Amino acid sequence: MAYLGVIAACLTTISFLPQAIQVIRTKDTTSISFMMYLMFTTGVFFWAVYGIWLRDVSIAGANVITFVFASVILFYKYREVRGKSK
Repeated sequence: MAYLGVIAACLTTISFLPQAIQVIRTKDTTSISFMMYLMFTTGVFFWAVYGIWLRDVSIAGANVITFVFASVILFYKYREVRGKSK
């Protein structure tokens, strides 16, 4: 059953890679909701902390990596939102 968690963690984590690559390449985040990504990234951070606290490699590892990918996207989105307010 532990393999199921590892497979799920890998799939959900890797799913963010294409979006992160696209945002880095194009710098385009116009179709992404800032509030949604802020809440999502915060939630992933807490999942990572929870996984570390439980010493669960699947939960911690997947969420740390997802947090990095989501943070990159959030950073670019923040720059876009900040640029519009100037």
